[in-house]
Amino acid sequence: MLTATATEIQNNFGKFLQAAQSGNEIIILKNGVEVARLISKQRAVNFLTDSLLGVLHDDYDEKAIRAERIAEHESFD
Repeated sequence: MLTATATEIQNNFGKFLQAAQSGNEIIILKNGVEVARLISKQRAVNFLTDSLLGVLHDDYDEKAIRAERIAEHESFD
């Protein structure tokens, strides 16, 4: 993990872009406060898919959802 100021990013964007492509995460600071992170597309996709798999795997109860849908449709009749 690397840290850089917004000015450093602006002045050396190619260097930081290459670092992100190589798998590094760059934390961008403005006035000493984190404002953004620069990561590779693959790392972002991995983060999102891992998050969704966790949500779907742990929180998805097919029987409960089916029963809820049936109850909704019965209440309209």
